[in-house]
Formats: sequence, C-alpha cells, structure tokens
Amino acid sequence: MNFVQIVEGTTQFLIPWQDDATQFPPGSAPVFFNRRMELNRDATILLLKELRPDHYLDLMAATGVRALRVANECGIPVVANDRDFDSILLLRTNAHRLGLPVRVVNRDANALLSTERFETVDLDPFGSPAPFLDSAIRSARKYLFVTATDTAPLCGAHLKAGMRRYGAVPMNTDYHPEVGLRMLIGHVARETMKYDRGIEPLLSFSFEHFHRTHLRMVPGVRAADRTLASLGFIHQCPECSFRSVEAGLLPSGRTCRECSVALLPIGPLWIGDIADRALALRLLERMDGMVFGSKARLSRLLRILAGELPNLPHYDYHKEAKRLGVSPPAMDILLERLLQKGYGASRAHYSGTAVLTDAPLEVLEEVLSQ
Repeated sequence: MNFVQIVEGTTQFLIPWQDDATQFPPGSAPVFFNRRMELNRDATILLLKELRPDHYLDLMAATGVRALRVANECGIPVVANDRDFDSILLLRTNAHRLGLPVRVVNRDANALLSTERFETVDLDPFGSPAPFLDSAIRSARKYLFVTATDTAPLCGAHLKAGMRRYGAVPMNTDYHPEVGLRMLIGHVARETMKYDRGIEPLLSFSFEHFHRTHLRMVPGVRAADRTLASLGFIHQCPECSFRSVEAGLLPSGRTCRECSVALLPIGPLWIGDIADRALALRLLERMDGMVFGSKARLSRLLRILAGELPNLPHYDYHKEAKRLGVSPPAMDILLERLLQKGYGASRAHYSGTAVLTDAPLEVLEEVLSQ
C-alpha cells in the first residue's frame, strides 16, 4: 500500500494513495478518506474545543483522521473503531507516529455501541446513518454527532428510499437541503424519545453533499416531551409556492389559500431550532486562534447560523423572482424591504439565495416585484 502524508488542522497523518483521475478519488484507495469533508471535521474540532467532553468515540474511523485530530488538537481521550482490518493497521500506525494515546478498536459498529457507553458518539458513515442510530442513541451519554451523505433519499429525490430509512415522507422542493437536514434531525429525535430522552441541537447544517448535526442528549420525560413538541410537518402547495408549518406527529388536511388545492405534508421532521445561536457566536470567537483549512467557509457558515431566524422553511428568492417574471434585487435590498414592512428576515445557510422570513407569501411577492 502506497501512502501520502496529509496535514489537516495541525495534525499530520498518512493516507493511502488515491487516484485523482477517477470520478470519486476516495473510492480508489483501500481505506476511505474524503478531502471534501474537511469543513465537517473542522466544525467538530471547533465544537469539541468548546464542549470539552470527557471522552469521544469515532465510530467508523477509516483512516482515523477525525479521531487523530480530536486527540491531537483537543486533548480529549479518544476511541477509534472500524471493522476493516486495513483501517485498524493504518490507525495504529498514525497514532504511534503522533504519540497519541488513542484506543483502537476493531468491532462491528452496532456491537460496540450495544456493549459500551461513551460520553460523545460520532456517527459518520458512508451513506445513511439510519442502521446505526438506535444503538448510537443508547450508547451516547451526553452528545451525539451524526453525518448523512444520502442526501437524495433525505430530500425526496429518492422518495421510497427516504421513507424506508427515515420513517417519514420527504419531498424534493426548492428548499430541499432544509428538508433533508430537518428529516435527519427529526428521525434522531423520534428514535431518542422512546427512551424517555430528548435532544437539543447545538450545531446543525447542510453543506454541499452532506447533512451534519451535533446534538446534546438530555435525559428525562420532560426533555422527551420538549423534543416531541419540536416535531411536525411542512405543508407544501403542489401548484404554487405557498407553504405552512404544523406541529405534531400526524398531519391534518390543509388547503392552499392561494390555489384552493390540498397541501402535501412533508414529515414528520424537526421544526425547532437547528443550532444554538449563542454557541455559534462563541465558536466564531474561538476560531480566531485555530488553524483550519476551511476557516473562511466555516466562519461564513457560523455567522449565518448565528443570525438565522427560527422561521421555516426558507424561500429561494431567485426562483420566486423567476416564477413572478421579475429581476431579483440584491439580497441585502430584499431583506431591508421586508424589515421596513415590519417582518423578520435573514439569510439562511442552505444557499446564497435562501431567505428566512415570517412575511406571508404575498408580501414576499410584493417586495420582489418593487
């Protein structure tokens, strides 16, 4: 096996050589490593520096880059697990080279989670986390971090796969990244409540080809009930852009007030906050002294998350302008027009043209047409 030395954050490690000429270079190596997930890993390091948990499990470590960085850059005791023996050999080699006391485990993920508990469980599989969520929830004492790269099932592009994996009905809408992220958090919430526990999203985002959520696990029936209250549906008109939000685990029949047709329910999904805004601001301050390859992108993401309104779902205002046959104004002008009319308005991190507002659809159409 040929190796290449990589530096990410302040950590040096070896990865197997990848063929960059292939369509998906990580798939050409015997042990998986995806350079495009650097922002995902940087966000985890930043958050762990703030949370300071007693220990951390990288459940599906592969090359072990995330586990190595947590041990090296955060000084947190780490367990790194993978069922692939090549991954285990590489993990041990990298940990030895860095002089890090990483406990390396070679077990099936669900088996490990069913026999040990960890203060922080990080579930970052290739594809869907759904087959591992129940055992991950039972194992996680205080924090659960989850990545999903199966964005097509989560956002409704692969409808039946999304329904099978997440026990809910997605829809491929103009705001599909938001649907995917809220479907993921909603599924974790429903899996957690059955154990009389609740969740509190600390930092969640949709970025490029993945969804990522960092959750605090809160014990007790009251926490479970608060979590239940944050589940619901988005009702979308199939004919126009009208949508509404309803709390609850069963959708009621609703009609579009614009088109008088039945609205289509999306969910159940998470309708509560996806991030702690005060925490996002603290992370921005902490980032000043950090060495991150994704620093500019992560800073922008945190700034937007810190200012996001709790309204959902967002509008893609360029698509709304196109539907109306008008030229869209600059984002700042659109937000100012909404604010002048007495409504809340903010950017949303899901895309550069995403707007969150409590203004009715007709008001948004009015300010777009000015």
